[in-house]
Amino acid sequence: MTLTVEASSLSLNDVHRFLKLEELSDGSFTDFLNLEPLTEFEQEDLLRIRNDFRRYLRLGKISEGLVKFITLAPLMGLAGFYDVPIRLTMEDSIAMPAAVNNAVEDEDRRITGRMDILAINNPQINIAPPFWVVVIETKNSAIEVGEGLPQLLTYAFRSLDQQPSVWGLATNGLRYQFVYLRHDEHPTYQLMPLLNLNESPGAMELLQVFKAVCKLPSFQ
Repeated sequence: MTLTVEASSLSLNDVHRFLKLEELSDGSFTDFLNLEPLTEFEQEDLLRIRNDFRRYLRLGKISEGLVKFITLAPLMGLAGFYDVPIRLTMEDSIAMPAAVNNAVEDEDRRITGRMDILAINNPQINIAPPFWVVVIETKNSAIEVGEGLPQLLTYAFRSLDQQPSVWGLATNGLRYQFVYLRHDEHPTYQLMPLLNLNESPGAMELLQVFKAVCKLPSFQ
């Protein structure tokens, strides 16, 4: 009998064990991305997004839904994620049977869950499979981003049977943890530097990273 496991219940050790996913040493954004300077307009818009977030944060905990609405939505729009050919989807269900990439060959398990946000390139029906640009897992502002990593890694891992690499992001609105997953001889991931929306250098780099990931060609 197959045991169904929710991705939200997994620990980081579970993800390593079930998916045979190995963590490499922390990476650098510039190893994989071309970070372009921000325009004056982009900096002004970024400041507005940061001030909006601070205003809500002063009132107390910001819910997961509001994190998506007042930070992620405007950041991704500013970075170009609303433009053709990228398409965003939300709450897509995902199921990973025991034999996916031989990842859970010694366990009779099926991992299920729902991705908060998925950005894909080449989403046309006649182009298969679509290229996953970035997978995003959101939490409310009171939860540390590290708690979203097991879910994020599980969902992002699903793309590695159809493309060599994918970006992931776990965020609580304030802090942003990007992850780079890759499948060479075996699946690996690297944590990128943690970025903080409340700190000017971190906020600027955050938007630069979003823009660079959005521009990645679908063959990478």
